[in-house]
Amino acid sequence: MEDFIFSVLDFLSRLGYFGIALGLMIEIIPSELVLGYGGYMISLGKINFVGAVIAGTIGGTLAQLFLYWAGYYGGRPFLEKYGKYVLIKKKHIDVAEHWFEKYGVGVIFTARFIPVVRHAISIPAGIAKMSALKFTLYTVAAIIPWTILFLVLGKTLGANWSHIKEAAQPYVMPLLIAAIVLGVIYFLIKKTKKTTD
Repeated sequence: MEDFIFSVLDFLSRLGYFGIALGLMIEIIPSELVLGYGGYMISLGKINFVGAVIAGTIGGTLAQLFLYWAGYYGGRPFLEKYGKYVLIKKKHIDVAEHWFEKYGVGVIFTARFIPVVRHAISIPAGIAKMSALKFTLYTVAAIIPWTILFLVLGKTLGANWSHIKEAAQPYVMPLLIAAIVLGVIYFLIKKTKKTTD
């Protein structure tokens, strides 16, 4: 498996910025590794930081838009049948749907920092016919800090970029807490607004 990941990353690295975007769009290896390797490429001077952030944001957003449109046009039956081909299982859809129903559209931002739910949350947003513009804005708002974090860590680690997951642990929790706090604030504002209407 490790050999496969390295060979894919080596191929993507030859595509520069497009390789980062493509790696995040097809998601055959975790985004943390793609971005960590992107950070390593920055440390070698092969790409620059701003270009990598833009490529990572575009690739990560497009990946989620594919799932959103699959939910929007195909619905749950389509995803239960074909989701396995993009590593989405029925249990992922169940959890994401529960979260979406319980917390509303604000969870699109918050869930991006939570394993398992992170990718699947786009599906119930599509099924619920959430506004594509709102979905995209929430998604981009979450993907930018995620992209920056892993690119910076990859750059800092340099040749040790493959230890990105361990290096990220102290930072992911504060990001998650911040996302949850923002989600709660959003939820309370919406609730207060409904009460006053």
